[in-house]
Amino acid sequence: MPLAKEVKAKAIEDFHRHEKDTGSPEVQIAILTNRITQLTEHLRNNKHDQSCRRGLLKLVGQRRRLLTYLRKRNYQNYLAVTDRLQLRRK
Repeated sequence: MPLAKEVKAKAIEDFHRHEKDTGSPEVQIAILTNRITQLTEHLRNNKHDQSCRRGLLKLVGQRRRLLTYLRKRNYQNYLAVTDRLQLRRK
């Protein structure tokens, strides 16, 4: 279940650094957060879908690594992204 093109485009538009930016950590974190939300809803309805659960855990780990990278490189952007996506931070 990939993200809908409209949802992904909206995340890119909201978090990009410049016009053609699709790979900055902020954009990647926003896309991963949308995907994690989608998979969480799927798992609420399909509790025994273990392959989906494994994929969800991989995405959460990837987002955590990107957040750590962003926190080390640019703390102000880290704070802004976590506030806008309503993520808990340590």
